[in-house]
Amino acid sequence: MSTQSTSPREGPPARKPALRLIDVERTYTGAAGPLTILNGANLTIFPGEMVAIVAPSGVGKSTLLHLAGLLERPDGGEVVISGRKTGELSDSELTTIRRLQIGFVYQFHHLLPEFSAVENIMMPQLIRGTSQRVAHQRAMQLLAYMRIQKRAEHRPSELSGGEQQRVAIARAVANAPRLLLADEPTGNLDPSTSGLVFDGLAQIVRASKLAALIATHNHDLAARMDRRITLREGKIVEME
Repeated sequence: MSTQSTSPREGPPARKPALRLIDVERTYTGAAGPLTILNGANLTIFPGEMVAIVAPSGVGKSTLLHLAGLLERPDGGEVVISGRKTGELSDSELTTIRRLQIGFVYQFHHLLPEFSAVENIMMPQLIRGTSQRVAHQRAMQLLAYMRIQKRAEHRPSELSGGEQQRVAIARAVANAPRLLLADEPTGNLDPSTSGLVFDGLAQIVRASKLAALIATHNHDLAARMDRRITLREGKIVEME
């Protein structure tokens, strides 16, 4: 009787993190001397995951987002985007990663006032080389996700604050980045409008398998995300 060897069945491939911070250090030097913001900070975020940063002003939330978005270089440690270490990359290589793999949303929408909502979302796609037809189609799809497709032809001055921010979110993900970074995206909005903006953002994150790192003072919105983190003594700490 012959003996046939068997091997364990292979499981699903391991997910690659969209963002990893490994022992990240950041210190600023001012008139009063050095000020350490991050001291051995570690964080991993996977595709499709929404992580809230909840912390008082001045402790380093914006610095954390700037480092994650490759807008600043850490003094030590490593920032890894989609498995690629970035510490030794040139400025032009970092710019390419930011343009292709990272989307940014700020408290103020920064929309181009002379263009309509749909044109604002088309713009980064056209700069990347996408055809006008495909760019328009994707822009309208994103406006539908944000539930403001009927406002597509309106300019920013004709939109409410919540509508402007929803357009800004759609623009940030127009080129299908792997990572979305948002700094108080609902900070200027009332609670009801904040909920609508967050609903649209969450739908896009889930549908496109984005990884999202979102700084917010809104504890109700933070509680709706997959995880909450804070900063304590330069470390990233998971919240209960």
